[in-house]
Amino acid sequence: MPHRGVRQFRPIMDEKMDDLEELYQELIMDHNWKPRNFRVMEDATRSVDGFNPFCGDTVTLYLKLEGQVVSDVAFQGLGCAISKASASMLTEIIKGKTTEEAEEVFDRFRQMLTRGLGEDFDAEGLGDLEVLSGVSEFPTRVKCATLSWHALRGALRGDKTVSTESSY
Repeated sequence: MPHRGVRQFRPIMDEKMDDLEELYQELIMDHNWKPRNFRVMEDATRSVDGFNPFCGDTVTLYLKLEGQVVSDVAFQGLGCAISKASASMLTEIIKGKTTEEAEEVFDRFRQMLTRGLGEDFDAEGLGDLEVLSGVSEFPTRVKCATLSWHALRGALRGDKTVSTESSY
């Protein structure tokens, strides 16, 4: 017969997981409804147009580089809540980073979203982006979440256009 404490613990854990899931949903929707740095950047040193051919999401990512530091970043685009929230979060986490650090965040984010079921990922430096980790369970949504990230990598490499089908 199971210990009574175990029975009582399971509903509490389920409730806590539901609360955490709700918090993640709220954060994603907040970035969708009130995206950060959603604007055209007239003085960008680099910009790239990104396209997701599977759903039609588009993004233009603007970077202002001062030496090897991303001093400003902005975006414009049309897309689903996941796409817009991911781009908004990207702008917050990348601003002030070196181009090398930005590449490292790209690699961690991509690894988080493309990992196999049950595989661990390195969340160091991802901050709020970790709320998008559940997207990995929906392969068609991974492209939505990574569109702006493909644009970031393209901008860092000097590309003018990218697609979620890019081989980054």
